[in-house]
Amino acid sequence: MLNATYPSLTYIDRTNQVLSHLKLKLELQRGFPTVYALKPGPQNLLPLLKQYFGFTSFRPLQEEIIRDSLAGKDVFALLPTGGGKSLCFQLPALARDGLTVVVSPLIALMKDQVDALQASGVAATFLNSSLTADESRKRLRGLHTGQYRLLYAAPERLMLSGFLADLQKWNVKLIAVDEAHCISEWGHDFRPEYRQIADLRGLFPNVPFMALTATATGRVREDIIAHLKLREPRTYVASFNRPNLTYRVLAKSKPYDQVLDFLRARPNDSGIVYCQSRKSAESVAANLTEDGVKAKPYHAGLTPDERSRHQELFLRDDVRVICATIAFGMGINKPNVRFVIHHDLPKNIEGYYQETGRAGRDGLPSECVLLFSAGDVVKQTGFIDEKPDPGEQQIARAQLQQMVHYAECAVCRRKELLAYFGEDSDVENCGGCDNCLSPRQTFDGTLAAQKFLSCVFRIREKNGFGVGLNHVVEVLTGADTEKIRKWEHTTLSTYGIGKEHNRPEWAAIGRELVRLGHLRQTTEKFSVLELTQAGATVLKSRAKVTLTKPVTVPEKSVSHVGEISCDEVLFARLRQLRKQLADERDVPAYIVFSDVALRQMARNYPANERDFARISGVGEKKLNEFGAAFLGEINDHLQTNARQIFADDSFAAPAAPPPRKSKGLGDSARETLRRFRAGISVEQIAREREVTTGTIMGHLAEGIERGEPVDLGKFFTGEEKQQVAAAFDRNGYGNIVGVFESLGGKIDYGRLRIFRAAENAKKQ
Repeated sequence: MLNATYPSLTYIDRTNQVLSHLKLKLELQRGFPTVYALKPGPQNLLPLLKQYFGFTSFRPLQEEIIRDSLAGKDVFALLPTGGGKSLCFQLPALARDGLTVVVSPLIALMKDQVDALQASGVAATFLNSSLTADESRKRLRGLHTGQYRLLYAAPERLMLSGFLADLQKWNVKLIAVDEAHCISEWGHDFRPEYRQIADLRGLFPNVPFMALTATATGRVREDIIAHLKLREPRTYVASFNRPNLTYRVLAKSKPYDQVLDFLRARPNDSGIVYCQSRKSAESVAANLTEDGVKAKPYHAGLTPDERSRHQELFLRDDVRVICATIAFGMGINKPNVRFVIHHDLPKNIEGYYQETGRAGRDGLPSECVLLFSAGDVVKQTGFIDEKPDPGEQQIARAQLQQMVHYAECAVCRRKELLAYFGEDSDVENCGGCDNCLSPRQTFDGTLAAQKFLSCVFRIREKNGFGVGLNHVVEVLTGADTEKIRKWEHTTLSTYGIGKEHNRPEWAAIGRELVRLGHLRQTTEKFSVLELTQAGATVLKSRAKVTLTKPVTVPEKSVSHVGEISCDEVLFARLRQLRKQLADERDVPAYIVFSDVALRQMARNYPANERDFARISGVGEKKLNEFGAAFLGEINDHLQTNARQIFADDSFAAPAAPPPRKSKGLGDSARETLRRFRAGISVEQIAREREVTTGTIMGHLAEGIERGEPVDLGKFFTGEEKQQVAAAFDRNGYGNIVGVFESLGGKIDYGRLRIFRAAENAKKQ
């Protein structure tokens, strides 16, 4: 065990705000250094960034990664989906002569990125099986003559002997391995062919390597570095937090109806519905189309042409919804995916995180919904049992247990996700998940816990071995099964004592006792429950145990991080123009401009090329190609429509979110208000009601927004009110994380929400 003092691991989110600090002990024990924030060097990269990509500044860690790569160093970069990984190897390709080779796992990913690069004036190409022989020869000639700066290829193509010989003639200056987690058996998408990439190190000993991924635990990071033979790599880890995403878990009940209701409430949004099986993907897509929602399936059972066609329809907004298995999505760069629904339970948290990461890549508010049922856990367990390798089975069971824990937990889901990837968060209430927005009710579960723990103890005491969760439930509910008769469990004192709960309820109680640490669940094929020391203490002392009611549909509306107010009528016109221009060029709409760019246009009303060039994403080529058309559309709109004025015309900060509408406060919030007005402190109310102080502050904020009078003087001094008001003015009322950080953490999130609620109430 290391006892030295370690430097801090600084996680930085997509808005360049420091979120939290972790000790590097684990990273150092694994044997590789970590770099987080270097002082910026000369700004000579910025003209290239603006010219080709239309941006005036880098996202967190991009510049540091790029400069290390240009200095010839190996780099490992873990950036979240939407965090700008691609730019880390695309910009170096423009900053020096020679060829950058990008190892990419999917044909769709290659075409997607190359289309976007070519639209920005970058000489890029790909080679894969989708090309005709003539087209492949043409591209090979271009590579021989130095026509291209970037080449995308799959590992299988790269490692062909003839191709390797060509590659050594093409002045390769960087080898970038995208989706690098595919090289690890511990990753969620292991691909054996990725292991061959390490052979390139011997052929190109002086060429720097760059490995990039959006999802990797510490163990997977270690695997990537070892298998790719990275040499003293500079390692960059950005925050996994996606503040614009809202996470929700709903109890699965008539799932198709749940999906349809969700989509009908969002008629202008596009997104992905992930299904466990090909059959489900086909069925959901067909039913949606019949019900008036344009949808297509995507899975490995379709022909390559069908998959390609369905993907293109989705990218071009001709189809609103893709119903897909996990075969869809890796590297798909559609920035305006507004929602991701998991129709079925994912196998592991890495896959879930990456799939939800398809949403909101443009930084605008987006939703992630998981439909959860215990039946899905049984299905996934069955699939695991079919795996031939016992080692793989054990890994898969552990991963599934973690996924179920996430789905059923009552704490902040964002905090749970971050913790899984080793990132700590001290935010008490994220304001962007169902558990924070609508905390689930708790109940005194002492008696139920005593019965369950006692049953586990009595079974082992009688037979000398443990049993699985389902068998414990069967004993408690008095079932008559072959195993119960064989092991004489009808004679146990706990047999049939739990008929006040049905079997699903007892199963949920058992899983929560595992999460609370009172029970341990093994990961072998025949998983058994074991009483922990903590559980034995609870059983002996009869200590109070508080349990949480199962997940259900939340009633409250969701507040969004990063909302951008704009002229919605103009935004719709600009989207229509974008679609027309994209169709003429046979590319997806976002290749022309992102939704963020269109919303900025519909907010700032640029009147000339100089103003238009200030729009995010407008580079030199796009200004020349599209500037006149969009400026003309904006001018036409203003001929018959008044120019709207927004709270902050600088666009740097989102406008305050509109007050939530409600017929009235819920009983729980009203009870909090009653006690607060009686002079009871927030801390005391939280203790009495057995909830967090964040929940109580949320109740008070909700009451204020609905017109309930609350004295702000109980939360702020006069000077603090001035400081908080100034911080919200600087950062915007939708960016509470930025306000918190700009105040140095001196004002907690609960009080900031109280202040924002009071400002919202003034606007009603």
